[in-house]
Amino acid sequence: MLLAGLLFLLKADAWGGNTIYVDDLRDSKIGEGSQKNPFRDLQHAIEQAQDGDRILILPGMYEAFPQPYVEDLCGNCEKHQTQVNASRGFLIMGKGVHLIGSGTDSTVLITKAGYGVLFENSRGSLITGLKITGGKRDPDGNATDAGIVTKFSSVTINKCEIADNQDSVAGVVVGIGGIFGRENSELVIQNNFIHDNRWDGVALYRGATALITDNVIDKGRGAGIGITWDAVATVYRNRVSNYWKGIGSFGDSRVVARSNAVFDNLGWGIIATGNSYLEAANNVITRNGNCGFAVWGSDARGLATNNIITENGWRKEWVCPCVGVWWYEGKSEQFALSYNNVWNNVAGNYQDIEDLTGKDGNLSVNPQFTGKTDFSLPADSELKDKGNPTYTDPDGSTSDLGIYGGPQAPR
Repeated sequence: MLLAGLLFLLKADAWGGNTIYVDDLRDSKIGEGSQKNPFRDLQHAIEQAQDGDRILILPGMYEAFPQPYVEDLCGNCEKHQTQVNASRGFLIMGKGVHLIGSGTDSTVLITKAGYGVLFENSRGSLITGLKITGGKRDPDGNATDAGIVTKFSSVTINKCEIADNQDSVAGVVVGIGGIFGRENSELVIQNNFIHDNRWDGVALYRGATALITDNVIDKGRGAGIGITWDAVATVYRNRVSNYWKGIGSFGDSRVVARSNAVFDNLGWGIIATGNSYLEAANNVITRNGNCGFAVWGSDARGLATNNIITENGWRKEWVCPCVGVWWYEGKSEQFALSYNNVWNNVAGNYQDIEDLTGKDGNLSVNPQFTGKTDFSLPADSELKDKGNPTYTDPDGSTSDLGIYGGPQAPR
């Protein structure tokens, strides 16, 4: 994995800036940041870096020295101007820096804080090749604790593992999440493994925007991917499983979710609620505990097309009925459902909306997935070339249903 980090470093040379080295030698020296005499402390290396520099983090265990972090803005409070008492681990502030680890199996950041790695007013930053773990939940329930938190920043988060942030505080329901984008941040979140944390996998608040692609998000509480307030996200080819809830658009958010596999979650699979807009296309939504796909509220808008919604509803009703599609107070003129396969859901395929089988291209057939977590279709599948004609497969043919059809299908 060190070689992979070095190759990434070579490819990044065109970005400019200096290269700073840090190594966990534990010899009580400070170092000078060179390859021969690296810095020993990661936060010190970050503080010495200038805008545009890159920090090559060699294999080791890097522990943060957590600091109190009091903020005047709350990411997820009804009143934005609410003071929050939190803590932060590693801080990148006022500059863009590339943090390049040697691989998630060898470079580990132990944050010991609520905001594990915090980017604030940091434009053009990158973090890659690191495992981020060991967070400590803040007692203030308004703190948006996560392995990575961004505020007023543009950050690419690539090939990181954010895991095992399980600390909790008595009386505080929310835990520590994976990646949280806040105030006006612009994020690219791709190829990460986010698992075994105690709250949402990826969440966006308060004007954040993100491209969220090709991540595995598994085993947590809250939502696997939650887009809230006025955030905007494109969500492609993620695998979201074993959360309370799968993918959701809330508040006034805008979301395009394509080619995601959302399965084995306890509540709903994908939901649109509030005044949000959601386009859900070519997703597989299967074996979720209650409903597969839900429109909740008369102000939610959007469309659901080319999805496979099957075998949902194995758990006692909790957040929605155990059906394929639940239409709670939704308005059909504001949210279109077409070319979906809705089949074999425990308490029925549709509730609070007419059965759409045979209408607007909607089907109800066994998808015959290749395996329990392999959602490819057999060669003779009834769902091939049966999708919305507006969406085409990569070869230009009419879209198949499910994650291997449509313009964002995996190559």
